[in-house]
Amino acid sequence: MTATVTDHNVAAFKVAALYKFVRIAAPEQLVETVDRRLRAEGVRGILLIAREGLNGTLAGTPEGIDAVLAYLRALPGCADLQAKISHTEEAPFRKLRVRLKKEIVTLGAGDVDPNASVGRYVRPEDWSAVITDPDTVVIDTRNDYEVAIGSFEGAIDPKTPSFRDFPAWWAKNADAFEGKKVAMFCTGGIRCEKSTSWLLSQGVEDVCHLQGGILAYLEQVPEEQSHWNGSCFVFDERVSVGHGVEPGPHVLCGGCRRPLAPEDLDHPDFERGVSCHHCIGERSEADRARFRQRQKQIDLAAARGETHLAED
Repeated sequence: MTATVTDHNVAAFKVAALYKFVRIAAPEQLVETVDRRLRAEGVRGILLIAREGLNGTLAGTPEGIDAVLAYLRALPGCADLQAKISHTEEAPFRKLRVRLKKEIVTLGAGDVDPNASVGRYVRPEDWSAVITDPDTVVIDTRNDYEVAIGSFEGAIDPKTPSFRDFPAWWAKNADAFEGKKVAMFCTGGIRCEKSTSWLLSQGVEDVCHLQGGILAYLEQVPEEQSHWNGSCFVFDERVSVGHGVEPGPHVLCGGCRRPLAPEDLDHPDFERGVSCHHCIGERSEADRARFRQRQKQIDLAAARGETHLAED
């Protein structure tokens, strides 16, 4: 994928984080045709397709992304598909993956259908009023490593390693939230749509979520009016973003893929491409030896001006 930039104020790559809950009768048939169209537009990233809808982050030239979004919106039921748009000078993905999945975001709680019902949407400009209401419980539905680098003031961190752990956490803590209004948020909105749908099925009467997720809030709400602290983890090579959806300071650990702040790179357990203080006790010495060899090959490829397969 190539991009020509004539205006130095315009980034070379356009990034679209998107999802749409929509009933797809034969997702296995859609995967091949979508893959072919995205490749024709020179777009890279990942797109998941399931019976419940679409979910992914794609990057390419502005023209390529615009063409892909127009194509996806022309699919049955997808006319109102929304995408969180950002821009970057560096390509955030090295290849394209279009995958067939059972769920586009895995809650693992049985038959949950966001196409049938979800919680109330709260616009980013109205979110601060909701989360500062003392009668509202604010829950961060993201993974623990995401919450660790940033969240909304006063939000509850379930400390769940993955989204599929949320139903068990809720079952253990539901009594503490009896009679409370529940407000939920995530990166782009997809996990909240599914979790609020599930909470409604569990009998929670007043549940809402941040429309467009943290990314929409950081894009639309001025920093001086914001109730967000820290950075927001994103699932591409930017690693994190801040207010204005500007790239943040974090990098990924080569051993565990958790986000690391600049000061974490000075920790004695950090070794580039190998380990960090989060995973030093989770990997064997044999694992770390393998990671060192992988990093060596990546560095050698970079010196030759090539991309090593281990980076994909």
